[in-house]
Amino acid sequence: MARVSRKEFHDLATPNEAHDSIASLELGGRTETVSLAASRGRVLAERIDAHLDVPGFDRASMDGYAVQARDTFGADEANPAVLSLVGEVHAGTEPAVSVGEGECVEISTGAVMPPGADAVVMVERTDERDGEIAFRTAVAPGDSVMLAGADIAAGERALGPGTRITPREIGLLSALGIDEVPVRAKPRVGIVSTGDELVRPGESLNSAAGQIFDVNSTTIAAGVEDAGGEAVLYPHAGDDYDEMERLLTKAASECDLVLSSGSTSASAVDVIYRVIDDQGELVLHGVAVKPGKPMLIGRLEHSAYIGLPGYPVSALTIFQAFVAPAIRAAAGLPEPAAATVSGKMAVRERYAEGRMRLMPVGLVENGAGDLLVYPVDKGSGATTSLVEADGVVEVHPDTSFLDMGEAVSVSLFSPDIVPPTVFGVGEDDPALSRLLDNVTRPRYLSMGSREGLRRLRNGIADVAVTSMGGEPEFDAVSLGSWTREWGLVVPAGNPNEVTGLADLVDRDLRFSNRSSASGLRTSLTEALAALAADRGQTRHDLVAAIVGFDHTVKAHESPARKVATGSADVGLGLRVTAEKLELGFVSLGTETVNVYGNPDRVEKPGVRALSEAIAAADDVFAALSGYDRP
Repeated sequence: MARVSRKEFHDLATPNEAHDSIASLELGGRTETVSLAASRGRVLAERIDAHLDVPGFDRASMDGYAVQARDTFGADEANPAVLSLVGEVHAGTEPAVSVGEGECVEISTGAVMPPGADAVVMVERTDERDGEIAFRTAVAPGDSVMLAGADIAAGERALGPGTRITPREIGLLSALGIDEVPVRAKPRVGIVSTGDELVRPGESLNSAAGQIFDVNSTTIAAGVEDAGGEAVLYPHAGDDYDEMERLLTKAASECDLVLSSGSTSASAVDVIYRVIDDQGELVLHGVAVKPGKPMLIGRLEHSAYIGLPGYPVSALTIFQAFVAPAIRAAAGLPEPAAATVSGKMAVRERYAEGRMRLMPVGLVENGAGDLLVYPVDKGSGATTSLVEADGVVEVHPDTSFLDMGEAVSVSLFSPDIVPPTVFGVGEDDPALSRLLDNVTRPRYLSMGSREGLRRLRNGIADVAVTSMGGEPEFDAVSLGSWTREWGLVVPAGNPNEVTGLADLVDRDLRFSNRSSASGLRTSLTEALAALAADRGQTRHDLVAAIVGFDHTVKAHESPARKVATGSADVGLGLRVTAEKLELGFVSLGTETVNVYGNPDRVEKPGVRALSEAIAAADDVFAALSGYDRP
């Protein structure tokens, strides 16, 4: 089987050289409209919840080989693990091969993980040996894999009422498939998004084939408008050379600047750099900056050309840092006023990669009104980072770490950004989503009970939401609580006649679990311990007998949706979720959801508003099956 040839970047340009190259391009402008950015500047009238998992499939986060991690245990430079190469999978294609013991499959960044594989080894740590692949490093399950729903999971709160839509919010709406976009501005900027895996918002999505909604086209179009340009959105281009050439030539004949996103990495399936070489001049390929290393700068016959990275966060970050200033200059517009703020690092952040880093960060005020800065890093492929980050901190290549309390300068994504009135982290909960609707400009990250308590203890979050039980082992103020009924979600009618946890242990039923960071997982662990004690066994014995116990998913609806699609027979979940999805439910009890606040920040307006909303939440709890006061 022929292997995919790969091109590596050498002699990366410095950021200053990239700025100079863009400045040498001639930009002008005209007028036209495209689809989705009309929502830019609008204000949401109601909350928007995610109605699907993003991504909708487990995908590789780098080029390399999909493997069963256990086959690489113990591998190193001196003693590599040698596996049989049995196939390949590229982004936008449904795997036609599976990975068995002793086997591996070549995989491209963004491609669907083939059945049987649980990790990816980067191609740089491998060697080919007569049709076999030698692995010079060991990996653990989940390494270099972005799980389905890891970005945002169905049922999560995406955007709240009163939110002003900026390019960041438009990126998230695109990922959710919401279809709207009028644009205006000068100069005229053509936008071409590439990749066979992309589908326009509003069209049918086939997650099983690795398809994702096209985020970059609409996100960057909104950025062009913010910078004073007119965005022209062109049809989606696949990874076919002739189609790419046709679209770029058309865009170049109608626009002053052509922007593309994607198809700039070293993978052989990417062809755009060859089109630019053939149809114009490729001035620069690769910049020593993170994110955004595979940036392209060049000229086509009738226009300037800039190629942006494919991942949404990388694309928007590089656009803001390099492209937007050039568009504003060509349009005769000044740089935005008050686009930079100063703050102090809320945590210590390590960095030692030898190239300039544009680090996405969020802002939060402490009780004294001082501005704290914390890193936002779900990975470049996570569209929710677009709305969780407020700007970027430029980290010099020689920097090894930023210390907690160190002063930093934040370049805001837009000049009107202000910190949230309340910043919460913790459990994913339907009642909480409704309570946050009563708070102006909240920010909430559903990262699980454990992470909520950790960030509250470390002084990053204003509030933590947990259902793990027990009092925090640090100073915290209770802002209120409620109970929710939890148990096992089963198909409608309960065809397997599941009655409790014993059925999971004693029968061959496929189970979908929550992560260990979740309070629901803690409730399950405690219930299994009680069952084990009754049986005279250990909890470990029971866990080992449950099929799929270690197969964890992100949010409170995720296991139930696995049951709804037939991917699991039983899922860990809430009664309210089962009724929402018209599934069956086997109750295992109730757990208490507690909201704790940082003692130094309880007088912040947003914290007070949330506390008042909890106190007046009887109607909210009454509307949610299984919810009540403690």
